[in-house]
Amino acid sequence: MRTENQIKAKLHELNAQQTNLRTRLSTLTPEAAAYTALNEQLVRLEDMCLMLEWVLDQPQGNYHA
Repeated sequence: MRTENQIKAKLHELNAQQTNLRTRLSTLTPEAAAYTALNEQLVRLEDMCLMLEWVLDQPQGNYHA
């Protein structure tokens, strides 16, 4: 089990990677071969960030109990 600080650090790292990928994508055209691979990688990073955010801010309420 990871601590809250470890999760926050990983989330920060993934956000930095997302920023880097967005910068690299902005220099490419959608027709470029690398564009598709980088875009898929960006989507995976966004999913991982959402999961970590969910872990940090777990939903409340009877439905989730």
